[in-house]
Amino acid sequence: MDREPGLSVRLKLTLSYAGFLLLAGALLLAVVWVFLLRYVPDGVLVATGRARDQGPGAPFIPNRSDLQRAFVPKAGAALVCLLVFGLVGGWLLAGRMLAPLTRITDATRWAASGSLSHRIRLPGPRDEFRELADAFDTMLARLEAHVAEQQRFAANASHELRTPLAITHTLLEVARTDRDHDTGKLLDRLHTVNTRAMNLTEALLSLSRADQRSFTREHVDLSLIAEEATETLLPLAEQRGVTIEVSGDLAPALGSPALLLQLTTNLLHNAIVHNLPERGTVWVTTTVHPEAVALTVENTGEQLAPHLVATLAEPFQRGTERVRTDHAGVGLGLALVQSIVRAHDGTLALDPRAAGGLRVTVHLPAAPPHTGPRLAEA
Repeated sequence: MDREPGLSVRLKLTLSYAGFLLLAGALLLAVVWVFLLRYVPDGVLVATGRARDQGPGAPFIPNRSDLQRAFVPKAGAALVCLLVFGLVGGWLLAGRMLAPLTRITDATRWAASGSLSHRIRLPGPRDEFRELADAFDTMLARLEAHVAEQQRFAANASHELRTPLAITHTLLEVARTDRDHDTGKLLDRLHTVNTRAMNLTEALLSLSRADQRSFTREHVDLSLIAEEATETLLPLAEQRGVTIEVSGDLAPALGSPALLLQLTTNLLHNAIVHNLPERGTVWVTTTVHPEAVALTVENTGEQLAPHLVATLAEPFQRGTERVRTDHAGVGLGLALVQSIVRAHDGTLALDPRAAGGLRVTVHLPAAPPHTGPRLAEA
């Protein structure tokens, strides 16, 4: 609903400044009148003294009426000058004071039009306007990074979803044109492609839920979560000849048990799949710090370059070995982990091991003592 236009802030400040100045002048004139003129008697005043001062050349002594006639016009002129000075000076002063706000407003219009690269970068001392401008620049930087990440994610998701659909379309075309094609192999291939598309869709939905932070925070022990994830993936580890070693202390945190279990399962699954072909090892450790708890998952494997490790948490990023295995996944494992960690106000660190493999460390805020079983929804 549109509002009727009113007075601008600059005009309000100008009128306030002029009104205050006019009021101060009026009070000053009132003080002069109360404490000076009221004590001057009215009527004809005669000077007293020696006789030679009583003659025709005696000095003129003004009375109250004379002073009023001389004072009131001058006081009115002074008030008019104060009003004009207040309006002009207030307009200029308000414009100078509101100049930073104008820059912030321009930046807001740029952002509203879709341009998030503009920054205010307000110079000068750190006053209220400077703090507001800096906070706005920080917000714009985060919005720009978030929008860029969402655009990149949408483009990658479209590409990943297009691939199984294109394969399905090709297989159906082959089945329609080649009646002698092996139906069993075709169905198996369609089942594999369809399963991959469903897994990708489920991963995208999980990633979206993690980013929305729409979950209830509960008291969670990361060591128990690690043991549960290990029991779930133990058959896969045995099948691939990988040993899992779990150790550590009780690690109380606040969060969603389901999301944290998914986080741990993803990390453990990646550590098993991207491991040595035989006699590989995965270490799962939980530690407690003064204000945080940590979950560390590391594995044996190939030597990883630091620049490759830095991109592993990006959506749909896969190493060369990831696309050649039966458990390659959809490239959202570590991206989902990062989203869950961010939703729990934690940090994620990826480091290559000197002996080969990867070390992933998740830090989450420690649960305060005497925390109840359930907290308010995040």
